[in-house]
Amino acid sequence: MTATPSVSFDDVRQAAARLDGIAHRTPVHTSRTLNALTGAEVFIKCENFQRVGAFKFRGAYNAVAQLSAGQLAKGIAAYSSGNHAQATALAARELGTTAVILMPEDAPRSKREATAGYGAEIVTYDRYTQNRTALGEALAAERGLSLIPPYDHPDVIAGQGTAALELFEETGELDALVVPVGGGGLIAGSAITARALHPGTNVIGVEPENGDDTKRSLAGGQRVTIPVPRTIADGQALDTPGEITFPINQRLVTAIALVSDEDIVNAMRFAFEHLKIVLEPSGATPLAALMAGHIEDLPRRIGVIASGGNIDAQRFAELVSR
Repeated sequence: MTATPSVSFDDVRQAAARLDGIAHRTPVHTSRTLNALTGAEVFIKCENFQRVGAFKFRGAYNAVAQLSAGQLAKGIAAYSSGNHAQATALAARELGTTAVILMPEDAPRSKREATAGYGAEIVTYDRYTQNRTALGEALAAERGLSLIPPYDHPDVIAGQGTAALELFEETGELDALVVPVGGGGLIAGSAITARALHPGTNVIGVEPENGDDTKRSLAGGQRVTIPVPRTIADGQALDTPGEITFPINQRLVTAIALVSDEDIVNAMRFAFEHLKIVLEPSGATPLAALMAGHIEDLPRRIGVIASGGNIDAQRFAELVSR
């Protein structure tokens, strides 16, 4: 790639119009117990109630909806550990095309089954020994498909930014916005939105301790690659930030907090018992950072994007019963 595509707040607004009536406008939850625990006023954007159970539908649909009729006729491809896989499969079905999804062999069974249930063909790979980007690009080229990556795409980033847009429309200005970080698409779209609407809002990312590629990259001033992390937060088990997302986050993100698997499980349990919602590990990391005290100089009014709730009952029970 010779030039990094730009993404503007106008792109986010256009994505919001494109998603109107298609994506769910998810609720914002509050909790007196959480406020007392953290000493802040916390607003949780519940993307676990989004179509396919995660924010990923926003970006996938926004990208697929802008393909030409000829591209749609040929079909689309994607690679994902689960949520983008489901989102792309559903977007393809909604827009009358077909999808081939490259998924890791150890992707959660519930996510594989849901992706197949939306009509997609699934091709598997070993995430610890094979490069999914190279495999995905080769698969798309071989079959003549349009590739929709999970985060490194301007239309995907713009679509993800609509979650923060909805949150700000409901809460007004916030002192901080706390967002999970995988490849960086959600936080990039969120940061673009925050900067446009409320420049004083600090945007704080959260990564699992074993998957701190973005924190290391921001500290070093360039993208770094780490071994593929082993963490319960499978949606954040990435080894390097996105080529498009990183410069956006480098410019707009205030800080990155890290959480342990134990922190994540505690947040999942709290969300279930006190908020009455189910969060998958990746979706619980921002809440985990708040609860564990990993965000320095905690501000007064905080927005949290709980990014997804795709976890099967057995796995959820195994984790929260630890």
